[in-house]
Amino acid sequence: MREVRAEPLTAAAFAPFGDVLEAAGHPDKVINAGWCDRFHDRARLDFGPGGRAGISLFRARPRSLPYECAMLERHPEGSQAFVPMAQMPWLVIVAPDESGRPAAPRAFLPAEGQAINLHRGVWHGVLTPLADPGLFAVIDRIGGTPNIEEHFLDAPFVVTS
Repeated sequence: MREVRAEPLTAAAFAPFGDVLEAAGHPDKVINAGWCDRFHDRARLDFGPGGRAGISLFRARPRSLPYECAMLERHPEGSQAFVPMAQMPWLVIVAPDESGRPAAPRAFLPAEGQAINLHRGVWHGVLTPLADPGLFAVIDRIGGTPNIEEHFLDAPFVVTS
């Protein structure tokens, strides 16, 4: 079985797939009479024609490493952001597109305080918390057309730490 080693999540490594959301570096603005640092406009949200932004709450059951991945999915009509609502470890799996199918997967382990925004059409694994409570705010496209494509892999791969 193919092995994919999970790597730390960095903006540079994740750039081909989406945006890393974190309060890192210098804030863009200081607001609220100096009591709040604003890290402004950190994600390229895209809800496609006929769609609108929605915020949903997802509660996923935790998995563990090594983690076997047999299916990747993508959302052709819009981006999808995952914001953990508790401090817990979680896993992000992504893959570039190759002729309409996922190519070589990569895996990331976000640090505390990091969230992600997957760009439209990026292949990714399912929501994979590695501990309870597995609670996330998800900002994605709400619309009347289908926005999910699943691809079951010919051969699963395993993600290790």
